[in-house]
Amino acid sequence: MSGPQAPAAVAESAPLRRRVVVRGVVQGVGFRPYLYGLATELALAGHVTNTAEGVVVEIEGAASAVARFCDRIAAQAPPLARVESVEHHELPAVGGGAAFTILASHSGGPARTLVSPDSATCADCLAELADPADRRHRHPFVNCTNCGPRFTIVTAVPYDRAATTMAGFAMCPDCAREYADPADRRFHAQPVACPACGPRLRLVLGPRPGAGSVDGADPVGEARALLARGAILAVKGLGGYHLACDATNEAAVALLRRRKARGDKPFAVMARTADDVRHLVRLSPEERGLLEDVARPVVLVRRRRPDTPGGPRPAEAVAPGSPDLGLMLPYTPLHHLLLGLPGDVDGPRLLVMTSGNVSGEPIVTDDTEALERLAHLADAWLTHDRPIHVPCDDSVVRVCDGRPLVIRRSRGYAPLPLTLPLPVRPALAVGGDLKNTFCLGSDRRAWLSAHIGDMDDVATQRAFERAARQLTSLTGVRPEALVSDRHPGYRSARWADRNAADRPVARVQHHHAHIAAAMAEHGLDGTRPVIGVAFDGTGHGDDGAVWGGEFLLADYARFTRFGHLAYVPLPGGDTAVRRPYRMALAHLWAAGLPWPDDLPCAAACPPDELRALTTQLERSLNCVPTSSMGRLFDAVSSLAGVCHRAGYEAQAAVELEGAALLAPTGDGEAYTFALHASRESGTGPVRADPAPVLAAVVDDLRAGVAPALIAARFHRGVAALVRAMCVRARERHGLDTVALTGGVFANTLLSSACAAGLREDGFTVLRHHLVPPNDGGLALGQLMVAARTTTAVPTPTD
Repeated sequence: MSGPQAPAAVAESAPLRRRVVVRGVVQGVGFRPYLYGLATELALAGHVTNTAEGVVVEIEGAASAVARFCDRIAAQAPPLARVESVEHHELPAVGGGAAFTILASHSGGPARTLVSPDSATCADCLAELADPADRRHRHPFVNCTNCGPRFTIVTAVPYDRAATTMAGFAMCPDCAREYADPADRRFHAQPVACPACGPRLRLVLGPRPGAGSVDGADPVGEARALLARGAILAVKGLGGYHLACDATNEAAVALLRRRKARGDKPFAVMARTADDVRHLVRLSPEERGLLEDVARPVVLVRRRRPDTPGGPRPAEAVAPGSPDLGLMLPYTPLHHLLLGLPGDVDGPRLLVMTSGNVSGEPIVTDDTEALERLAHLADAWLTHDRPIHVPCDDSVVRVCDGRPLVIRRSRGYAPLPLTLPLPVRPALAVGGDLKNTFCLGSDRRAWLSAHIGDMDDVATQRAFERAARQLTSLTGVRPEALVSDRHPGYRSARWADRNAADRPVARVQHHHAHIAAAMAEHGLDGTRPVIGVAFDGTGHGDDGAVWGGEFLLADYARFTRFGHLAYVPLPGGDTAVRRPYRMALAHLWAAGLPWPDDLPCAAACPPDELRALTTQLERSLNCVPTSSMGRLFDAVSSLAGVCHRAGYEAQAAVELEGAALLAPTGDGEAYTFALHASRESGTGPVRADPAPVLAAVVDDLRAGVAPALIAARFHRGVAALVRAMCVRARERHGLDTVALTGGVFANTLLSSACAAGLREDGFTVLRHHLVPPNDGGLALGQLMVAARTTTAVPTPTD
């Protein structure tokens, strides 16, 4: 028996050498020191380096040890790493010792590695921050390989200090020693710094009287004192400036709201810990997990009753009329210092933290620009000299039925790619005009940009261009085609036309893109259509109308409009969006219902406007037809007396959801839509007529039914409509998978009710978890549709 075993024994004792390429988020996360330690433990020789394609290792030693090394690469990776693939092949053994070394990075070649998102300060660094005996005690820029800035400071790949905005900071001897020591957790932590060599804070006072003066050498302490006195501070963060004030100070919050021209749009609140807000919100384990996650998003959480005992409470002006409170925890050392370390003089325990910009403009990142553009907003600037290369707003997430629902995917998540169910040609999908994000795709990867904003502002359009150039540089994707929305007036679509050069531009219908995004997120290959329920405020329809209450039968290549909300006039376009009472009156007019003065929406409309609106509807002047579910929510919100004027997008719908949550339990009544088959032999789209719903709401108002109960019955009625339409689609076409998408499905009360009813009816339900259901996820769907269709629109020559 010894004969046959001899070759194996010889092979085991002979040295084996392999070249290993590790791809994914493997640079700037401590991957090379991790591999150094692993190789040393297994007595292996070789070297490791960063390259544009990933981390490349050559390893040599006993065959069993080499095999164990390869097996453990992904299984025991550092906490911030995300290993996508480990590829290896054998090389001739070279011998020459047992040393394993870390080589300098190699640039050149296509960029195939991934840059890590910014990450919240880790527990080890926080301990150093609070330790008077540590040399980084109270250092506002403490970080290591497990935390700190990444994406926002990267200027090129491979990820090395020279390719970050830390390149201009020479390390002191102590930091240089840590940086070069593979056993140290700061080994090749590119933003590494300390008080002796790192970035510097400074506090700049504005011209307003009473803002105070800087007498001491502690900018953070002075900033906390200003906040305690009611000042508004511009605070430089990871991806841009925040505007901060004491969230418990009614006057300060109201002043910030006026200066920023924000209307009633809620502010986010930052607290030291999740325990500090338990008296404010009903915090589930899933929501707490999101709050404490390394991504540190803003988490929308249902509010408790205002009389719940506990700690400090935010001012009423923080989130007026909202059923949720947007919460986040500190994610930089500076945030922790602003909120105070143990032993610090008391300061504000809750801070408003909102994007440093004028509403509608992109977040400010440049220091000189901050002093200029935020001069009328801030009393002082807490800034520093580490440049921000990539703007990155805070992400916003909520929990629906125990799963995350991303409302805005930005800091902490970007630029992590999504894995696609099908390969795509290199392309750039430019998204929509609201909540814009774009998407770069190639093969089976898609990179969604960080949140850009609304494209009606020139500064936002410039930010779009800069972000597109930067992400193209990092990913190495060179788009061979562009993709845009079919809306002829979208600025994003016009940008695609102007920048196409000789490349084709594909046009994708808005709601088809929404459904395709949900399909792609769930890994569907498109071989079988889904029933797509796409509810939002505005989307250009193929018939020239404004769509938004759509039931489509769709795969990636095509869609059929199975059904939709019945058309009603949209009087005055955006004016009707800002004044929900106009939508309520338009819906009543379309339903043949009168406008008596006792209806809340009629009472909210000024008499002169009411007369003009009558003429406008009768003559169909500037009244494009719309099937929008978002506008129906607006209409019912005003009709029920909940919200008549919208100071921010979807305010009327948000407040209607909040009202429904206050409805007493036990009332199971739901309003009923009328379903009408097409007049064309029943083969065209089914129309869902809201006229019976509106009539029932009017009857309930006259009977004295509370607005909260009306809101709840409306939500249940919409959920029942979704069930009825999907059952009818299954009966006709045999489909049993439903995708719920569009901005209306950020409403968790509606989303949960629809999903529960559909599952009860035997459907598989797809909902968004990784990308937003709103237009922030649109570009992913555009990319997938364009990959499966060949229709392209010639680029205009102008």
